[in-house]
Amino acid sequence: MQIAIIDLGTNTFNLLIAEVNANNNYTILSETKYPAKIGKGGINNNTITPEAFERGFKALETHLETIAQFNVDQIKCFATSAIRSASNGKTFVSQVKEKFNLDINVIQGDKEAELIYDGVKQVVPIGAENVLIMDIGGGSTEFIIANKNEVVWKHSFNIGAARMLDLIQPSQPIKTDEISKLETYISSELELLFTEIKKHKVDRLVGSSGSFDTIAAMIAVEEHPHLDMSKTTSYKIEMDLFEKLHQKYLSSTLEERLQMKKMESHRAEMIVLASIFIKFTIEKLNIKEVFQCNYALKEGAIYQILNKKI
Repeated sequence: MQIAIIDLGTNTFNLLIAEVNANNNYTILSETKYPAKIGKGGINNNTITPEAFERGFKALETHLETIAQFNVDQIKCFATSAIRSASNGKTFVSQVKEKFNLDINVIQGDKEAELIYDGVKQVVPIGAENVLIMDIGGGSTEFIIANKNEVVWKHSFNIGAARMLDLIQPSQPIKTDEISKLETYISSELELLFTEIKKHKVDRLVGSSGSFDTIAAMIAVEEHPHLDMSKTTSYKIEMDLFEKLHQKYLSSTLEERLQMKKMESHRAEMIVLASIFIKFTIEKLNIKEVFQCNYALKEGAIYQILNKKI
């Protein structure tokens, strides 16, 4: 049996196609992404612009062309922050049904965090001690405190790369006062996390997908040039190397970032803000180790489908 998962994120629509064997294990056959940027221009006004509608339709059309090359038995679609918070999100869902005959499951933040945990735990050796999982999306960021046995605490915060970009509209390069404004905003939004983290000892951060993938790839190309990142599922991000890359982001223009090795073009605009968010989290929570994991929501969705959780 083949299953296709489409993760309709705020920035990117991600496609995963998997083959399920008789033992209920799966093999990934294909992974592609399309920069739909459905939150662009309307995310902080809780709306999807007409232009974003069209980008979303184009992304789904492209993914369906890929799916047609396989023998897919079922397609499962999951929508997150931008669509669930938009006043016209239901309109987008109904138009997708009309145009493509796809049913979109608009999931809430708690479910999104649960799926991310079920994705990450498949490939990151989480032990008995708690870790903090962080997934920066375009519209929201999920924080999960978990160990190998359970999710201790989870929450979806309405802080995402697209929201930060819309709020700050940073200069090129970003200015000191803009960094301060962003950090003040992040700090005010994460009070619940700061309260919860005092109850649970956590010194390891696992960054799920998105910006963490880009950061890991950009460090690896310099430090481990023969490492094929497409064949790895997680990568340790050394603190000093992250700091070096972070400073490079802060001093760069968009045009300069677009020329950097392993920079994904659709992430170049937002990576500075995501990096500031990550650095703030590391310092505020006194994190000692950071790992990247490229399994996230869509892999968690496969896991839950096979285990009849959804």
